[in-house]
Amino acid sequence: MKWLKGLVLGALILVLGASALGLYYVLPQHEVVLITGVEVKRVDDDGVINAENPADGPTRDVYFINTEDPDTKKVVVYRNEDTGWSFPWYFKFDSADIQAKAQGYSRDTTQLALIRYYGWRIQILSVFPNITHIEPTTHRDQPFPWFNTIFFSVTTLFVVVIAFVVRRRLKRRGQIAVN
Repeated sequence: MKWLKGLVLGALILVLGASALGLYYVLPQHEVVLITGVEVKRVDDDGVINAENPADGPTRDVYFINTEDPDTKKVVVYRNEDTGWSFPWYFKFDSADIQAKAQGYSRDTTQLALIRYYGWRIQILSVFPNITHIEPTTHRDQPFPWFNTIFFSVTTLFVVVIAFVVRRRLKRRGQIAVN
């Protein structure tokens, strides 16, 4: 019976960990960057269209924004694509406007930009984080992620309360069976 309890606990921890990673992927993050350039690429469902990958289905334009960290000079490329009505629900319909702002910021080599984005940069899979908002800034301080902190705190509190209630019910059920 102990192995079953351990198996259930392990599965629960695995599900909670995967959920936390999924939430970390879709929740907004902030970065202060220098914008070094912008570009537009034509893509279909299996990636960028080029000589090795011809278009074999519906295509769309995807904007990309090239950035550089002002301190470390590390280069990061961000995708700038509308989320529309699909998941994650950012209801972003202004990728062309964001691209125009980024192009304007790229002309001034000293202009810092605060970007809000979601996602991760996974180079081996050609995955790019998606920018949802951009604005000029004069300082390198990143804002504190209040939304993420409150969201994870409330979610953690909710999970702890549910675990406490389930544990109490299981203890009560055990006491009834013994009597």
